[in-house]
Order: sequence, then structure tokens, then C-alpha cells
Amino acid sequence: MDLSPLQKAILAELALLIAAGLLFAWQRLGSDKKQVYADVNMNYELLETSGQNTQSQAEEGNDEENDEKDFIHWVDFDVSCEALEDASSYDIETHGSALELHWVELLAVLACHNGGDFSSYRSSDMDALAESLMTGEKTIEELAENLRYYDYYREAYGAVLDGMLGEYQIQTGTDPVTGEPVLEDRYGLKAFLPIAKNFPYSDYDDFGVSRSYGYTRSHLGHDMMGQVGTPIIAVESGYVEAMGWNQYGGWRLGIRSFDGRRYYYYAHLRQNYPYQEGLQVGSTVTAGDVIGYLGRTGYSTTENTNNIDTPHLHFGIQLIFDESQKEGNGEIWIDCYQLIRFLGRNRSETVRDDATKSWHRITEFIDPAVQAWLSETPSKGENSSESENPSENENPSASEGYGESSPLPEKSAGQITWRNHPADREMISAPKALASSG
Repeated sequence: MDLSPLQKAILAELALLIAAGLLFAWQRLGSDKKQVYADVNMNYELLETSGQNTQSQAEEGNDEENDEKDFIHWVDFDVSCEALEDASSYDIETHGSALELHWVELLAVLACHNGGDFSSYRSSDMDALAESLMTGEKTIEELAENLRYYDYYREAYGAVLDGMLGEYQIQTGTDPVTGEPVLEDRYGLKAFLPIAKNFPYSDYDDFGVSRSYGYTRSHLGHDMMGQVGTPIIAVESGYVEAMGWNQYGGWRLGIRSFDGRRYYYYAHLRQNYPYQEGLQVGSTVTAGDVIGYLGRTGYSTTENTNNIDTPHLHFGIQLIFDESQKEGNGEIWIDCYQLIRFLGRNRSETVRDDATKSWHRITEFIDPAVQAWLSETPSKGENSSESENPSENENPSASEGYGESSPLPEKSAGQITWRNHPADREMISAPKALASSG
């Protein structure tokens, strides 16, 4: 149909009007969308500022409904050895002074600035922080007030480190008259490397690598390769919570810290004589004590089987903020590599008892935390790792390594707790959960 020039002009103008209307509508829609995003971001910032988000709000609602506690659900412990050394040095050097610096607090402040990633850590960062505190420019409380995640890092890092620095007594000699050890009061590092002094070992950061025996899973510990029979040392004072056989970990031992926050796991202990003499569930151990012997047991449903190709200690640290995390999908295991490097500066020296063929620490060491624990319930002292009652079973001649010591535990004695470990269960490790604290 042919249109007159007037009709064509009208249609063209109408088309322009429609286009202008669509453009206006589109701009208005975009403006509204931007406003919506701005509102969302503003609300999110408000929630973040108050330490909450929609997920945590929902969790809080569930907590109120189910009367559950609010606790940390995951920790990535990525503090470098160098940062641990610097922070601990400031803590030790300022102990007893007018202004004491706490190493966990220093690390928590730095973590707020680097997001918990210490891969680019520089000692100058710690020096600047310590100087600002020691000169009175800032207090730790003033710094923490403006750091959104300080409370989280302080609790998370404290769960790992709080038991490792403190007061203790150590033998510095022997009284020539009485023959009694001479003890000196000290403050400093009172946690030890899990491998005894003068015994070689090798390691690398193998946390999270794949394991395939039984089922595919992540390695949630730290392997320290060494010689069969090497004395294994208690890293921190605590009490024996679990010991026994498992097809994945072989002969293994679990020690809980007195504050309940750390569970130390030692696995693949020696065939036939995995544990130190007299050790049983409930025994109290002092940091630096010999608790067992390196081996290669495990990877077998048949108890007391050597099926690990390379002798090594599987060492792990589990963090427990609530007892519901003790076993199950909520377990928290941390990468220990940097911590092991740090603990390498403090190794317990041992000596072999030819009569029992067991190893014992040379230097007497008294940890006030042990005394405090035993004083709460005197009966706890009956199960000390330094028991004077030798085992009724005679130790056979050593068949490998440095010698034998403690016989296998008797199941009928009711002393073995078959506690689960992620490597002990035929299930895939659960994904990481978000922290609901901080």
C-alpha cells in the first residue's frame, strides 16, 4: 500500500516517539536495578559490619530454635614458621615487663590485614606492629576494635597455639650432695617436635594430597619419614584419650590437651610394641615425654600388620570448639607443616634403658599445666605416663629399629578406645564449613 508523504512523516515521528519511550523505560529500569544493587550492598555492608550475614542470621535462628552454641566451624591455619618465630620472640622477650605482648594476639592482628595468608609475611610487619604497641601508640584493644575479624582469628589461632608458650621448670644440673635434679623456672616454648632429638626424619607439606587405600580421600595430617623405633614425643601436655588398632592408621594414639581444644593424633606406630610402657587411656603425659615408637603399621584389616611401605609418623592436629565436632563431618584438621618447622627448635633428648629396651627423656621437665590438671582430680595421677610400675610382659629382643618397649594393649582390659579419625572411616571427607564466629 502506497503512503502519502504526510502519512510517512507521521509514522516516522511515531517511531521516534516509541523509540524514545523505550529508551526512557530502559534507563529507568537500569536506574532501578542499580538502586536495588546499591540497597543490597548497603544492607550487606551493614550485616558484615555487625559480624553477620544472611547465612549466619539463619544459623542464629536455628541456634535459638535448637538451643545450639555458636562456634567456629572451620580454620585454615596458614601462619608461616617465620611469623611464629617472630611473634613468640616478642612474647618471650616482653614476659614479666610492664607491657607484655601475646604472640597469638600479634598474629591475629596481622591476619586481619592479610586475610590469614602469611605466604608474603615479612618480619618488618611484626616489628612495626610490636613497636606501635610498645611505644603506647596503640593498645591491642584499640587495634582489635577496628578489625572486623580479630575475634575470629584470636580464637582460631588460640585454639592451635595457646598451650605452647608458658611457664615451666627444667633441669639444669644435678645437686652434687643430694643427687637431686636442679630445676630452673623459665618462660618460653614448652611444646616439642614429635620426633626425639638426634633422630633423623624428613618431611614436606603433604596436607590435602590424595590417599587411595580403601577409598579416595584427602590426607588430613603431616607425615614425618624416619627409622622404625624412633621415639615419638608428646608435643603438648595432656591426657591419652584414645589408643588402639585401625586398618588405616595401624597402631595409633590420641592425646587431648587439657583445655580440650586440641587433639593430637599419632599413627602408624611400631609393630608389636607401639606405645611407651605403662601408657593407657586416661594416662597423663607431659610435653616432651616418650609416648610411642615410629613404625609402618596399617593399611590392613589384620591387626598388628606392617603394610606401609615407608616407615613414618602420621601426625595430625584436630581443633575442637564444641564436642559435637569431635567426630563426624564437622571435624577440623589443620595443616601442621609450618608448625612442625617451628617446633623443630625444641626437641626432647632421650636415652635408651637397656633393661627395658625403652627410651625416656633425659632432662626433667615440669609443666604447671600437668600439676593443675592432676590437682583437680587426684585420681588422674594414677595413670601417669611416667608410671613406676613396669609392664608384666617381658619385652622380646628387638627385631628391627632401635629396640622394643611397650607390649600390645590387651583389649579385655577395657583401656582401648576405638576413636574414629577421618582416615579411619570409609567415607569421603566432608567439605569445609564456613565459620559462624567472628
